[in-house]
Amino acid sequence: MQHDNGLTVSLQSPTSGPRLLVVAGDLDHHTTPRLRAALEEVEFGPGADLVVDLSDLTFCDSTGIATLVAAHQRAADAGAALLLAGLHSDIARVFQIMGLDQLLSLYDSPEEAVRALSK
Repeated sequence: MQHDNGLTVSLQSPTSGPRLLVVAGDLDHHTTPRLRAALEEVEFGPGADLVVDLSDLTFCDSTGIATLVAAHQRAADAGAALLLAGLHSDIARVFQIMGLDQLLSLYDSPEEAVRALSK
């Protein structure tokens, strides 16, 4: 688990199913490098999917959004899926206004995202 100015990032690799990256706290220009570093450690490939649990994300600025979009693109380029789960309604609204709900896979909960990958 990594901590940086109120941001916690924890990668969980269960024995079966996709990996889960839990992100909690404020994601801004000060804390985004912590998330970027964690995402860069994730190896993507066919079947090597990642669910990013944002249930405890309290704030997300444009640098955080850009980092998530870049990770989505890197996963897609490698033939993997990156799903975002648990966005609070205020943050989800920003994603919708920006049209990111058309680009990114957004789910209400990590469990829902995991189920979507198993279909």
